[in-house]
Amino acid sequence: MRDGRSPSLPSPASGGGLGSGLRVLCVILCVLCGEAFFDAAGAAAPDTVFLEELTWTELRDQIKAGKTVIIVPAGGTEQNGPFMALGKHNLRVRVLAERVARALGNALVAPVVAYVPEGSIDPPSGHMRFPGTISIPEPAFEQMLEGAARSFRHAGFRDIVLIGDHGGYQAGLQRVADRLNREWAGSPERAHAIEDYYRASEDEFRDALAKQGYGAAEAGRHAGLADTSLTLAIDPRLVRMNEMRAAGKVANTDGIDGDPSRSSAELGRPAIEAVVAKTVAAIRRATQR
Repeated sequence: MRDGRSPSLPSPASGGGLGSGLRVLCVILCVLCGEAFFDAAGAAAPDTVFLEELTWTELRDQIKAGKTVIIVPAGGTEQNGPFMALGKHNLRVRVLAERVARALGNALVAPVVAYVPEGSIDPPSGHMRFPGTISIPEPAFEQMLEGAARSFRHAGFRDIVLIGDHGGYQAGLQRVADRLNREWAGSPERAHAIEDYYRASEDEFRDALAKQGYGAAEAGRHAGLADTSLTLAIDPRLVRMNEMRAAGKVANTDGIDGDPSRSSAELGRPAIEAVVAKTVAAIRRATQR
């Protein structure tokens, strides 16, 4: 205004009340719509196959809907040379178990078993010669798996699938499955030790590398070309690249069996696909009724 005074707001009589009322109504509707959106979002189960990320009611409903296979992934905490993280087995088996479960469509994944037999502690043997390796007795490992399997059966799972990323306890997984199946004879529930997972990630992967010109000594049995390439393909953060390239072949004095210096994610990616495909096929065969 020319006299310097601010213009006054419209009075209700001039229509300002109607506009104000409409604004208030819009605010209320937005709040209600927002609450409805969050209620709907909260009602949806998360997109996960990991049992530990579900509530008990979400798990109950998924089992009722047909997810009656539970994959129990065993890893291990051990030395992997001076360039690869101690939890390699744990992370690998978790990633691969998730992919297997999603491919199956009727499976969930139990928490990873990170404590496994690794050899004598006193005197130290095998991987226990290196700091960071954790070892438990074989009977304790097998009893823990049996208890977990009975828990899953009680929850409503029909097929308890044991897979392991480490070679040292493959026979133990089979013993556990055999004992449980004798205990459950006459019931529809079964335990399955799926060694195809380990064979695909180890022997069959090394055979595939041999066809590409990589020798057995370079591929190695532990922290060599094969082991390291598979880890790089899954999570390169677990590998210290400068130390890996400098490692070369060491006669297991630093925990290495093989030569990791030419390892790459490109070499390891086909192994991921092979492990998932072969494990899925083996589980489907084992769980046919």
